[in-house]
Amino acid sequence: MKKISTEKAPRPAGHYSQAVVSGGVVYVAGQLGGDPAQPGEPADSAGAQTKQAMANVAAVLAAAGSGLGNILQSTIYVTDIGLWAEVNEAYSEAMGEHRPARAVVPIGPLRPGYLVEIQVIAALA
Repeated sequence: MKKISTEKAPRPAGHYSQAVVSGGVVYVAGQLGGDPAQPGEPADSAGAQTKQAMANVAAVLAAAGSGLGNILQSTIYVTDIGLWAEVNEAYSEAMGEHRPARAVVPIGPLRPGYLVEIQVIAALA
């Protein structure tokens, strides 16, 4: 098992790794829509947070030797299902033609100001 860490994504706020690689699979911890250069300052919309969360996912995957095109499954946690269309549009932009298995899960509040968290499982490139 190999633990992955990169400065190009937000540092973990708790006792976890940004990702773990095992058996040719990358397990990426949930990524919020915060810019690692400006910690604690989420973007102001669900769409912008989704774009940033996907950029964070991409950075972690790159550090592991993978990429967005290798995602097998993603889980999107959203604080309000009414944000679904905006989140889906931003996610679709980031993923292009690649369509991994996916779940969207409405949840309660995340860290203050955050609306979206994205967790993925990907194959190594």
